[in-house]
Amino acid sequence: MTNANTGLIQADRDRATSGYRMFSPLGLKQTLIINMQGEVVHAWDLPYEPGNYGYLLPSGNMLSAVRTPDGPKGLPAKGGLLQEWDWNGNLLWEFQDDLQHHDFRRCKNGNTLYLRWELLQKENEKRVQSGLEGTEHSDGIWGDVIREIEADGTVVWEWRAEDCEEMYNFPLNPMCPRHEWCHANCISQLDNGDILINFRYNHLMAIIDYKTKKFRWTFCDYSYGQQHSVYMLENGNILFFANGANVLGSGPEAGSRVVELNPETKQQLWQYAGSPRFSFFSWFISNAFRLSTGNTSILEGIKGKIFEVTPEGDTIWEYISPHFVTEPHPMYTGGNAIFRHYFYNPDSIEIAGRLAADPWQS
Repeated sequence: MTNANTGLIQADRDRATSGYRMFSPLGLKQTLIINMQGEVVHAWDLPYEPGNYGYLLPSGNMLSAVRTPDGPKGLPAKGGLLQEWDWNGNLLWEFQDDLQHHDFRRCKNGNTLYLRWELLQKENEKRVQSGLEGTEHSDGIWGDVIREIEADGTVVWEWRAEDCEEMYNFPLNPMCPRHEWCHANCISQLDNGDILINFRYNHLMAIIDYKTKKFRWTFCDYSYGQQHSVYMLENGNILFFANGANVLGSGPEAGSRVVELNPETKQQLWQYAGSPRFSFFSWFISNAFRLSTGNTSILEGIKGKIFEVTPEGDTIWEYISPHFVTEPHPMYTGGNAIFRHYFYNPDSIEIAGRLAADPWQS
């Protein structure tokens, strides 16, 4: 279906950051780039539906994941097939791991980092604290693993949640099912090689020391109602999307927030919230990131809404995806949800003259 109140909703040409936004409508088989007018200016057709997004590498190629039919049944945000496409839609590389889920990143050394599931050993299942009793997966409890692979699929580095003793200090949210531990949904490699990761079911953000594979920083705060899109800004602070509710859609807050956190003091330095609070709310998916102008680009994922705000919280650009799922789908029929979006300046190395220098151009 479509909605008359979709596409470009508002745009302040004087204050909005000029550039292109990229996203993959969940339940469809495309990744799109739109200009400041909300028009699609480039697209990639995918062989299967996204799992869950694609983003541009410095070369202008797209790294993405799509869903495969195999792997654990009933677990959310599954991928399974990592692929690299050139700008013209030619497949350059792919790697299949049916246990891959949520996130993946290309490392500076050319390797690929990604999240996957792996069944916990039975003795470690007993160590998983809290969660809804009796909600274990029919296979057991699936735990998180980070793998770094070379282009040929050779594993050169690996981290397992169940091997990290510190993980057992952070119980599952009592409302979360025990089929999965710990529901990592975001990873990124920092400049020094360490890994910033977010575990939604535990309300936990952590930095994993690449050499020792131990946590060198953790932050756990239930008041944010679990989170997505945890990444480090150039100033060393951490920006994240606080969903405001647990995976069942209930929680401590009647709305979502975007928060900038000082990792050393663990103090909140900035936030964006709706007014009234419930007017901005996506209890799952979603992301946000800081733009070069100091504004923040935000995705309210469940509504397919992308908007830009000033440091003072003024909305100066707003777009609602008109890309709805019209075919029968187990989760997204009738919806326009988006997992994550990206922004690229017209002079960025990723765009490199492939699109108009003026993103306002119709």
